[in-house]
Amino acid sequence: SDFGQPVGMKMNPENRWVKKAELIPWDEIEKKYAKLFTNKKGNVAKALRMALGALIIQTEYKYSDEETALQIQETAYLQFFCGYSAYDDSKPPFEASTMVYFRKRLTSEILGEINELIIKKASEPEKIAEKKPVQEEKTDAEEKNGSDDDHHEPKPPANSGMLIVDATCAPSNIEYPQDLSLLNEGREKLEQTIDELYDSQDGVKPRTYRKQAHRDYLKTARKRKSAKEIRKAIGKQLRYMKRDFNHIDMMVRHGKALTSKQEKMLEVLKMLHEQQKAMYQNKTHKIADRIVSISQPWLRPIVRGKIKAPVEFGAKLDISISNGFVRLEKQSFDAYNESETL
Repeated sequence: SDFGQPVGMKMNPENRWVKKAELIPWDEIEKKYAKLFTNKKGNVAKALRMALGALIIQTEYKYSDEETALQIQETAYLQFFCGYSAYDDSKPPFEASTMVYFRKRLTSEILGEINELIIKKASEPEKIAEKKPVQEEKTDAEEKNGSDDDHHEPKPPANSGMLIVDATCAPSNIEYPQDLSLLNEGREKLEQTIDELYDSQDGVKPRTYRKQAHRDYLKTARKRKSAKEIRKAIGKQLRYMKRDFNHIDMMVRHGKALTSKQEKMLEVLKMLHEQQKAMYQNKTHKIADRIVSISQPWLRPIVRGKIKAPVEFGAKLDISISNGFVRLEKQSFDAYNESETL
């Protein structure tokens, strides 16, 4: 109970982290986790209790990877939850970058299996407490006919409890997407890429008209504008972006090499340009797999129908609650009809 702490300090058995640790079947989960490591070479992997515990703590408090490691180092209850045998604040439990590997190894499928194991363990006391069905007494006719219980099919269990199924959205913290602001952001990123690729020994720097493009954007963004003015401003930004794309393609043809980060960004910006150009030409505001954030291109508009926020941007998910236990049935960044998983 002292958990290796200074004399007089005791662990409270009613603490939430102590109770959470008792709910999780660590040994069973450890066996499944060990199957992920088939290679016997390299450093010894961290225990499952440390990996899963760190991820649960990070999710609970919204800590960064660095802060998660520091909080575990400084807090006795968090160390108890992560499987320490005694309190030790001499060094962090792991490097902050190790959290990346924890997230890669504990995929959504594995976490789903772990959730089922936790529910199974929590349900065991309930099963033990259930009363056995009372056998019905045989009638005189059944005794005369020599009938036996083995000839009767067992009755199916009666329905019990309540099941709640619901769909919701986990909104991401992004600026509300507007076509003009997205194009302006994309244009600025293209200009930054040109600056990074350019070398003074290459001669004259490609002309991007960035000052004029920025003035054109502010001219429309700073005032109340009509649909006609917005359309005109979008057309200008599309043409500025097309010019920048041509400059980058020419620089690559002349021997400039793009980094992997620049290539990914360029791919996203080209898709954004194509989508916005298609909507501009067809005079519509809808398109499949629409990009609403350049930094998070996987986000999609999720129509929720709420009065204050009819559209949200984030992952859509289905959950079910049965006897107090929650299961994540489906999660997707693409919009879908929840009746498919009912």
